[in-house]
Amino acid sequence: MIHLARHGETDYNAERRFQGQSDVPLNARGLEQARELAAAAREIPFVALWASPVLRARQTAEIVAEAIGLEPRFDARFAEHDVGRWQDRLFDDIAREEPDLWAAWQAAGKDWRFPGGESLGEHQERVVAGLVDVTQSLQLPALVVCHRGVIRSALCHTRNEGLDAYHDIAVPNGALVAL
Repeated sequence: MIHLARHGETDYNAERRFQGQSDVPLNARGLEQARELAAAAREIPFVALWASPVLRARQTAEIVAEAIGLEPRFDARFAEHDVGRWQDRLFDDIAREEPDLWAAWQAAGKDWRFPGGESLGEHQERVVAGLVDVTQSLQLPALVVCHRGVIRSALCHTRNEGLDAYHDIAVPNGALVAL
C-alpha cells in the first residue's frame, strides 16, 4: 500500500497564494503539522519514504524521516504543478483580474493548463508514473510526502473519477491519505 501525505502549511497556503514549484518554507504551524504527521506515520510500518524535492515537502519529509527512521528518496515527479505565470499570485487577485481563466480553473479537467505552465493531464501522468515506480520497487508500505495537487491527481486516477473531480477532493495541510 502507498500512503500520500501533504506537506505542512506555508505562509503562501495561509495567504491563499499559488506556490507551484516555488521553494516556500513551512511556517510555524506547518512545522507543527509536520510533527503531527510524523507521529501518525510512526503508527504504520513504512519501509520506504519518498518525497517531492520542493522545499516545503522536503522539510516535512525530513521531520517524518527522523521519526520513522527512513531516509527520504526525493523524486521530482511528486512536485506540485508548474503553475506558470500564476506562481506567487493570490487566488483572489487572479479571480478578479482573470475571471474567465479562474472560472476555467474551477471547472478543471485533464486539458486545463495553467497559463505558461503544465496541464492537469500532464501533471497526472508524471505523478502516476512515479507511483508506478514506488509500487514496482516492492518496498511497501511506502509513504510519499508531496502536495495537494499530487494527492488530488493520484486520487482522481485511482478512483477512476477523471480530473473533472479534481476540485472535489479536500486535502488539508499535514493530511495522510491511503491510496
